[in-house]
Amino acid sequence: MSLIYKICEAADWDELASGGCYAGSPDDRRDGFIHLSDASQVRATAAKHFAGRAGLLLLAIAVDRLGAQLVWERSRGGALFPHVYGTLAREAVVWAKPLPLAAHGVHLFPDEVAL
Repeated sequence: MSLIYKICEAADWDELASGGCYAGSPDDRRDGFIHLSDASQVRATAAKHFAGRAGLLLLAIAVDRLGAQLVWERSRGGALFPHVYGTLAREAVVWAKPLPLAAHGVHLFPDEVAL
């Protein structure tokens, strides 16, 4: 199973778990899609957009459960990033795990997220 990832606030996970779907963060809603990362991108995403932020979760999302909502698009740097157009359904999430900060302010990723 191919996985992609979403870094989110605990409240976002609560919304998804209780309501069955998630419309995205304020940044996602502003941009018109839910920002995701693949395993090779997620650490850089955390460092760039979530540096020093505690209380975050990492959601693992099954690519094959997203259907046509999933679109891979080029970023300004030319890399392809996964985006979900529409809401993220709870059924697409394989697991949710804490994304704690190390003493030096870098997020510690679960072992399941291979480098």
